[in-house]
Amino acid sequence: MENSRPKDLAALVYNKLKLNKTIKVLPAVETLELFFDILFYLSMCKEESDLIKVTVTFIDPNNPDPNPPRKIVPERWSSIAFTKPIMMNTKSLAKLSKAADPTSSSLAVYFDEKGDLFVWGLIDQAMHYQDFLNYESDTHSEQPGLFQVAVSDIGTLHVLFDYELLATLKQNLLVKRYLDVLTIGPIAKILRGNATFLKAEIKAYVEKMHPDENFTDWEEFLDNLWIQTFSRLLLKIQNYQHGGAILITSPSKDLDVKYEIHYDRLTMAMIAHAKSSIANYLSEEAIQQEISGGKRSIHKKLYQQECISFYDKKGTSDEIKGAISFIASQSCVDGVVLFDTKMVANGFGAVLRAKKMPKKIYVSATATATAKSLVSHEPRHYGTRHRSMIAYCYNHPSALGVVISQDGEIRAFAKIDEKLIMWENIKTQQYRRNATQKSIHKTSPL
Repeated sequence: MENSRPKDLAALVYNKLKLNKTIKVLPAVETLELFFDILFYLSMCKEESDLIKVTVTFIDPNNPDPNPPRKIVPERWSSIAFTKPIMMNTKSLAKLSKAADPTSSSLAVYFDEKGDLFVWGLIDQAMHYQDFLNYESDTHSEQPGLFQVAVSDIGTLHVLFDYELLATLKQNLLVKRYLDVLTIGPIAKILRGNATFLKAEIKAYVEKMHPDENFTDWEEFLDNLWIQTFSRLLLKIQNYQHGGAILITSPSKDLDVKYEIHYDRLTMAMIAHAKSSIANYLSEEAIQQEISGGKRSIHKKLYQQECISFYDKKGTSDEIKGAISFIASQSCVDGVVLFDTKMVANGFGAVLRAKKMPKKIYVSATATATAKSLVSHEPRHYGTRHRSMIAYCYNHPSALGVVISQDGEIRAFAKIDEKLIMWENIKTQQYRRNATQKSIHKTSPL
């Protein structure tokens, strides 16, 4: 929705809150309009020369935890109240934001009987929430308050209800739907095709080391591992706020690579992580079967296997994280980061030399890029980085290109049925509608 304002976001949140029958006192729409106005103007402020980034939780100080779970995990959030509440305005929030790094905490905000807004405390343990959203963890718990708002950039507000991203206001654009192109549609098909190498390696491993196990039961796990690793790489590049581009392609004359490398550690780490995850899952399952069968003790060798595979799994997970950081930092050099289809990094600082441009590109409103969802655009309306990616992907149909703008916007490019298609507003974080604590299972890559 173009030409949107904070009041449009307020109306969206108000309608969402009205659906929750457990809320005893619903904030007036005028209170929410004031709330989002303050946050919108806050996003344009600076504190000690830094742009403000902060998360605000809308939560009742008189009943901050109305429905605690039966089992309280050690890393669960808690609220820490100020001795005296503070009036909520851009000045007070700007000061408090320096003490509330969004990766670790959020500010607790609510309203009084007059509809006036105030900051009454802090919420801790936010790092675990961020870790889950960014695929750094596979466990999650319920979030505090009615909803959360993240101020991430100038004029940019993200509204989340638990783990559901309701909407994002980007200056004057209200985005209510992000495209899940990494798991659905042509882009997902390309990525899953690239995971063939990983699947072949793991299939051979399963047949040799676990012949009683059915490999097809693990294919979804491997697809998730591949795609989530790619998502984490995009998120890491996005967090630099430098802008960058990734190109998955074969060598061609249209590539001028300034810094050539051959870095296959990310691929090898994924293979090792998949093997240790399978070994750990099967050893845990075997132990559980012995206990369920009435045995009072388990075999020493089985216990050793479970311990070794557990630490191997953790170690290879850390190795993947380190390899992602290593590659993502290369995006800060002007040019493109190059990959082959096996997720091997072949260089960075690359210049794309393809010249022939399509007369039209097609922006897809859906992940599946159906004919009805395509809207034609003039490629010359885009910047240099986007135009060079458009030209390359148009001339090399097997290529997959991703451009990350300085403002964090992510766009993907691929040629499908003779049309150069662009996807924007891409979902990269691990949002979901129902946030219930889950244990590790076969479809979880971490």
